[in-house]
Amino acid sequence: MGRDDVKQILGVEGRGWSECNYLVHTALLGDWMTNLGTKVTDILNKGLDVLIYSGDKDFICNWRGGEAWTHQVEWTGRDEFNKQDYGEWSIDENRDAGALKTYENLKFLRVYEAGHMVPMNQPEAALKMLNQFTSGGVRIE
Repeated sequence: MGRDDVKQILGVEGRGWSECNYLVHTALLGDWMTNLGTKVTDILNKGLDVLIYSGDKDFICNWRGGEAWTHQVEWTGRDEFNKQDYGEWSIDENRDAGALKTYENLKFLRVYEAGHMVPMNQPEAALKMLNQFTSGGVRIE
C-alpha cells in the first residue's frame, strides 16, 4: 500500500499510512459507545450486503460478541438469520479458514487463528473475504 504506483492507482498520492494511528484513535474515542444498530438495520432492510467478521483470537472485540450483536440487529431477516447454522468457510479445498453464518444479505464470518487485525494475522483469508464480498458476497465454497 505504500508503493508510489499503488498510491497513484488509489488516488492517494502524497498521503501516508500508519498502523493504529493514535491521533485518529483519539479522535474516534467518542464513537466507541455510539449505537449504529439502526443504521445497519436500514442498510440490511434496503437489501445491501453486510459482512461482519471477527477473528476468533481477538480479545478486544471477541467473536462471540460480534455474533451476539448480529443476532440482535433488528431487520426483516433477523429471525431467519438467527436460525442458520455455521458452515465451514475455506480458502481452498484443503484449508478451512473460518465459519460462516449467512442469511440473505447478512453474513457473519468467524476467521480462524486471527486476532483484532484479521488482515495482518490471516492475509490470505482476508483477501479472499474481501474479494468475495466485493464480487457478490462471502459464501461457502
